[in-house]
Amino acid sequence: MAHIKKLDKNTYVLPKHNKMKVEAILYLSDMIYQEVLEDDSLKQLADAACLPGVFKHVVGMPDIHSGFGLPIGGIMATDVQNGVVSAGAVGMDINCGVRLLRTNIHRKDIDKTVLRRLIEEIANRVPTGIGKSSKHVKKGKIVEEVIVEGAAALTKRGLGMPEDLESIEEYGCLKGADLGKVSRKALERSNQLATIGGGNHFIEIGFTSQIFEEELASCFGFEKDYLTVLIHTGSRGFGHQICNDYTKNMLEAGKKYDIDLPSKGLACVPVDSKEGRDYLAAMTCAVNFAFGNRQLITHEVREAFGKTFNCLPEKLGLELVYDLAHNIAKFEEHYGVKLLVHRKGATRALPPGHLSNPHKYLNTGHPVLIPGSMGTASYVVVGTEKNKITFHSTNHGAGRVFSRKAARKNLSTKDLEKQMKNILTNTRNYKKLLDEAPQAYKDINNVVTTLSELDLTKLVVRLKPLAVIKGEGD
Repeated sequence: MAHIKKLDKNTYVLPKHNKMKVEAILYLSDMIYQEVLEDDSLKQLADAACLPGVFKHVVGMPDIHSGFGLPIGGIMATDVQNGVVSAGAVGMDINCGVRLLRTNIHRKDIDKTVLRRLIEEIANRVPTGIGKSSKHVKKGKIVEEVIVEGAAALTKRGLGMPEDLESIEEYGCLKGADLGKVSRKALERSNQLATIGGGNHFIEIGFTSQIFEEELASCFGFEKDYLTVLIHTGSRGFGHQICNDYTKNMLEAGKKYDIDLPSKGLACVPVDSKEGRDYLAAMTCAVNFAFGNRQLITHEVREAFGKTFNCLPEKLGLELVYDLAHNIAKFEEHYGVKLLVHRKGATRALPPGHLSNPHKYLNTGHPVLIPGSMGTASYVVVGTEKNKITFHSTNHGAGRVFSRKAARKNLSTKDLEKQMKNILTNTRNYKKLLDEAPQAYKDINNVVTTLSELDLTKLVVRLKPLAVIKGEGD
């Protein structure tokens, strides 16, 4: 902390010192700056800046907090010729991400009785909690197809709308998946397709409570007071096992490449090494699994809406606005150089006109979905031309203040009950949800304005929750 300097409003720099090869840039409000002093995220960002081939600078988002290897809310780009790939800089839950559906249901047309029926119907269809599996894994080779083809493997089976694909990052499939690079143990954990798990994953029924940019909101299909659905989950135990397997692999393999590791969590190998290519092929399997996971959950959510409202789901709208990844490494071009961009607890935010946008969002930039903590607001924003400095990235959520253990120790069920008094949940056991209490997270409003005040993002709409479906923790 002795080295960090404030450059400008909401902007700090950690200059090169010790073994850092590049500087670190952080985007922090005054309040968040104080919170960052209390964990290891700055040290972890400085450690990432020590790795071979790190390009230009590493970046810390306003939701930054300590994780395994790269901090959550961290971005690291490496030169594909001389740089490294690190499983810990992608994260345990590969392609943990979020997707958003909009509906043509006005909030005044749904009372609490119908809402309760709806979340019960969804919860009956989508398994929640640690280690749960779903009915879909018993249907032939669906898991293998999803791992290779992503969401398209499901839309061709009628488990989704064909137009869904254009509203998913990478059109719902990252190329290069190779099942041969995935361990037997990881494959055994692929039975969790179409589940949300525990932790911070959720399905949330909300509504558009505030519109900041009328024209953009209209382009994305938002209308004030109409219902929305957020789905937040990732590659589940399948991706977690791949990260564990390859972190161990990289720790051993890194020795022969004479890599000076600042921490075990940042175990890495050259991008263009056998071990590096193997990891990327396995990681891609998990990326596609996660896209498929959210696609199948979307199908079940649509079916639940149809049953609850006693009509065909398509009559209710339920159109996919966008789906994007949080924990991922992808080959991209920035500053005229081909790079491997690691985003961990961060998301891509392409500006208007960027050719990697889906065609439907080419002139606007794609929607960026930033969920808040349970019981608080979420936002949809877009990236701007100025976010070139962040490798076209933004924050992925609110970011923790308390670890899960600290949240259970310091917060009470009364705290959570008070916060959730007007929001329905699928469980009455608040004790098992304490680690996800809103008080365990940074203020989402403060987090999103940290970047919008710098014109790195533009706020489009604000969403407020009406009901949340969560998987209980251990």
